[in-house]
Amino acid sequence: MSMIITSPIRGWAATLDSVPDPVFAQRMMGDGVAIQPLGDTVVAPFDGEVVTLHDAGHAISLRSAEGAEVLIHIGLDTVMLKGKGFTPLVAIGDKVSRGDPLIRFDLDAVALAATSLITPVIVTNTEAFAISRRTVDCAIGACEALMTLVPVQAEARRRSDDGTIVEQAVTLALPHGIHARPAARIGETARGFEAEVHLMNGDKRGDARSTVALLALGTAFGDEVVVQTRGNDAEAALAAIVALLASDMGEGAPAATPVAAIAVQILRTGQIGGVIASPGLAMGPAARLRQAEIPVARDGKDAAEERAALLAARGDVRGQIAGRADSADGSIAAVMHAHLALIDDPELLAGAEKRMAEGRSAGFAWRGAIHDQIDAIRATGNAHLIERIDDLVDIERQLLSALTGTPIEGAAVPAGALVVADDLLPSQLVSLAAAKPAGICLARGGPTSHVAILCAGMGLPALVAMGDALGGVEDGVPLLLDAEMGHVTVAPSPANIDAFTARLAKRAARREAAQSAAKDACQTADGTRIEIFANIGTVDDAVLAAAQGAEGSGLVRSEFLFLDRDTAPSEDEQHAAYQGIADALAGKPVIIRLLDIGGDKPAAYIPIAHEENPALGQRGIRVALAHPALLKTQLRAILRVQPVGQCKIMIPMIASIDELRQVRALVDRLRGEMGIATPVEVGVMVETPAAAMTADLLAAEADFLSIGTNDLTQYVLAMDRGNPAVAAGVDAMHPAVLRMIGEACRLATARGRWVGVCGGLASDPAALPILVGLGVTELSAVPGFVAEAKQIVRGLTLIEARAHAELALQCKSATEVRALARAFEETRR
Repeated sequence: MSMIITSPIRGWAATLDSVPDPVFAQRMMGDGVAIQPLGDTVVAPFDGEVVTLHDAGHAISLRSAEGAEVLIHIGLDTVMLKGKGFTPLVAIGDKVSRGDPLIRFDLDAVALAATSLITPVIVTNTEAFAISRRTVDCAIGACEALMTLVPVQAEARRRSDDGTIVEQAVTLALPHGIHARPAARIGETARGFEAEVHLMNGDKRGDARSTVALLALGTAFGDEVVVQTRGNDAEAALAAIVALLASDMGEGAPAATPVAAIAVQILRTGQIGGVIASPGLAMGPAARLRQAEIPVARDGKDAAEERAALLAARGDVRGQIAGRADSADGSIAAVMHAHLALIDDPELLAGAEKRMAEGRSAGFAWRGAIHDQIDAIRATGNAHLIERIDDLVDIERQLLSALTGTPIEGAAVPAGALVVADDLLPSQLVSLAAAKPAGICLARGGPTSHVAILCAGMGLPALVAMGDALGGVEDGVPLLLDAEMGHVTVAPSPANIDAFTARLAKRAARREAAQSAAKDACQTADGTRIEIFANIGTVDDAVLAAAQGAEGSGLVRSEFLFLDRDTAPSEDEQHAAYQGIADALAGKPVIIRLLDIGGDKPAAYIPIAHEENPALGQRGIRVALAHPALLKTQLRAILRVQPVGQCKIMIPMIASIDELRQVRALVDRLRGEMGIATPVEVGVMVETPAAAMTADLLAAEADFLSIGTNDLTQYVLAMDRGNPAVAAGVDAMHPAVLRMIGEACRLATARGRWVGVCGGLASDPAALPILVGLGVTELSAVPGFVAEAKQIVRGLTLIEARAHAELALQCKSATEVRALARAFEETRR
């Protein structure tokens, strides 16, 4: 008689071949299906009994009344988390019914820490049950049919047995005990012999061929395990299994947990590292913030009453957000307008109304609608979209606060304090800014999140992705935030405080001097002209840049006009935006980057098929060339700006000269159609290693080159800058990146073309002397850093900058380069 196994979790069902682990993919443990989870709760796939539950909470096996044994393994390498992020809801021996919750886990935390979230669901006793039907390559809900099992008649194993049992004790060398992967290796080895093989741990005894039996032994590193064998080749089987158990099976020696390891490092160095989200220096006491929970009832009263309450709360929140948008400018206004689009999203309201019609409360319905969207975003795997999850959570909490009357601001932050938190929502940061904190330290978050963008716009020093070590920082502890070197010093010594205070004082004096000379043209101390431009996205940014003394804009992020909307902007709308920026910069050069959509910046109205690696797929100019109508509209809008020629055109994500030629030909054709005789410069962004290493070929036909260090860094280092797991290593000061920049400058200047930098490195004070020394003659920074950048460059001579850059190229790591930069700065104080 067949048996139905239902899915233990909501997600996407796939074959075991898709699991990036040979133990599962090669069916060493058994046959089954893998699920990419979209939910956070594992439920029972049938009526049965809990046979094993690993101490780490990441794996559980059950046995049905028919005798089928099924293992559910949440994620890969999750045993190393040692239970962090997992909450078991049952115990070994519990009887469960189909659909009963078994394990709840923190989807975000596990996703960041694990090799993969993919969850194999394995029938471990395939000698007794075969899979006759399975569901794969589609979305699946919890408790929907996943596999159909049928019993098989196993042949009796033929063996010679004189009844003699041989045994040997062995000290277990496996760092995490016998969990799923070692159990598969042991079973595979045991099946190579005729002999019966059993393992004993205390009073527990299990068949070595059974994954479930081995897991049920409950072993740990250092346990003494007895191996018993019986049969014709018992001695050989014993020797093989003992040798396997005495090794670490490639899993490495036991080590401290990541949290403990970081804690030891803090004790030794007094510092916690992080990713720079907004550069600067700050000192003050820690002000710890924790998110307030907002409980909501599951069931509602009357659907009409619940809907009225939801709409009223929605109206209140919308009014608050609109007020913030109207009273702000630049990046704050842009983020608030994005939140207005979310609060007005008809899909969110429709999702909530559906739940309220089913009897759910307004709060429960709104939370469910929000999390439907969050699940869908996570399923894309797109780093840019995933960072926007914070905005959805922000909208969720604001509306639930209005519905329930629960305050979400948290404790008051003293002026001058350093905010320490797991993460912050954009609205929280906007509210906190009124208290005038000195800086921000976050355990999570990414360098391109809205919170990071807001901090940079406010000039608020910030580090993100600081990890679990930040959890050990207590409220009120003195901190020194160095968002130039990328670390925080905890409980600094008096000598550290004195040195940091002197550094802050000199920085303030330099800024004051910089502001007084902000309007002057920039050149080095020995007379080399270095242009200091600003990166902008709006007219407000352009006004701020002009006030800071920007000599133009080296990067207008035109994609801001295209994102967070349902249709592309018209030619007139684009022209108005570009003309406003040009007017604000009063005749100064304005370099407009063409539509840079795709990869981490998708637009709903530009169809791009699912890509395994969006960063290497349809991005930048590839998308624009694939949608010529969009490209033509944008080029016409730029060419219409008066005076003609003030706006220059820059092509993103160039990888070949053919892409440049296609855009140049279209520009020339449009100029002819529009009767424009004045030449319009067309340049390229150097963001790929291909562009950097063929800079001489590009310079032969481009009017200028500008290096985008953010993307160039991730491509050179093969690290996704949007992935928190590797974000700490994505440092543009890495010698490999600097060498790439230097080579691009050398190749391009030999062809008589100037090279600029418009990426994040141009806003890093420590990097400016190196960039100038490498041959960069235009730097485009965030508006608030323009005046200071001018002051730094004015203090350099070209000779010393080149010598400094040469030393940087000989360093072995980004850490060494930053130490060199710090020493260079100290010699000039």
